[in-house]
Amino acid sequence: MWSIVPDSLQTTAIPIIDFASFWDGTSPEATGIGKQLVKACREVGFAYFRNTGIPQAEVDSMFEWSRKLFSLPIETKLLAPHPEEGWKHRGYSGVGREQVSQMVFDPMQLAGIRKQTPDFKESFDIGRNDCPRISNVWLPEEVLPGFKDAASTFFDTCRRFEIEKLLPALSLGLELPGGSEFVGQYHQEAENQLRLLHYPVAPAEVFARGEKGRIGAHTDYALGTILFQDDVGGLEVESPRGSGNFIAASPIPDTVVFNIGDFLMRWSNDTLKSTLHRVCAPPNDGKLGMVKERFSIPYFMSPDRDLLIDCLPGCWDEDRPKKYEPVTAGEYIDMRLDATY
Repeated sequence: MWSIVPDSLQTTAIPIIDFASFWDGTSPEATGIGKQLVKACREVGFAYFRNTGIPQAEVDSMFEWSRKLFSLPIETKLLAPHPEEGWKHRGYSGVGREQVSQMVFDPMQLAGIRKQTPDFKESFDIGRNDCPRISNVWLPEEVLPGFKDAASTFFDTCRRFEIEKLLPALSLGLELPGGSEFVGQYHQEAENQLRLLHYPVAPAEVFARGEKGRIGAHTDYALGTILFQDDVGGLEVESPRGSGNFIAASPIPDTVVFNIGDFLMRWSNDTLKSTLHRVCAPPNDGKLGMVKERFSIPYFMSPDRDLLIDCLPGCWDEDRPKKYEPVTAGEYIDMRLDATY
């Protein structure tokens, strides 16, 4: 059985990492930040980031665009439909379209999972605009003027933090060859995904009866995720890992949440931990018995699709042999996405 840890035990379980003194990644302070990051990835798989350089005003603006988008009539949102193929993660997906599955790939098992309570959320997925393999699926400009430019700009802002601070910090913390540049060499193509998420308001009783769910317990697929969340709450993280206990990753002002994904766990020979997390309905408003709507914006980061990736240096030796065969990021991520839709 899964359980929730009391609030009094939650305050220090997920560390806060401050990037204020990371600068260009060449200082002893930057190495120290990298060590803090890797320690968090080994022990928890999650962290809060502060002073990322991502302007709060830009984050607030993107949440406002998300509210405008999801307030449109369903027939308007469906002018930018998610393609049928699960790996073409672009455009709008309506409530109930997606059901997360945790490392299940058998078609019969997946069919059974999809008959269960679907995720009660809607989403809009965006990638880089010049991707030759998958084109973005946008609403007509006249439907929501300015949205395409705003979302594209925010994608680029998250990308800068990834390339200039996050990936160098991982490289430094893992003491990889070439200093801060090692992991970034595998992320030149911006094979990333910006996702706008909306969890609609609903009666509390339908969640209590199990008729609806927000997102069940799962791990993310790729290298890692940066998550921006509103003040409603609902994100929960398994802690300690493998215990079945979940703690609230409550919103902290002026921070973003980071977690590593299954691909980085595999790449590190399970040195770093991809941790189960879920989104639960927060308490109802106490008046009308309704659960508040929730907005969040994850930015998923993946290595370049066609590069064959083997175990990271320093993560294996005679006493810790390699657990996994080399794989390209593309074939691994596509396999996981196809199991979701």
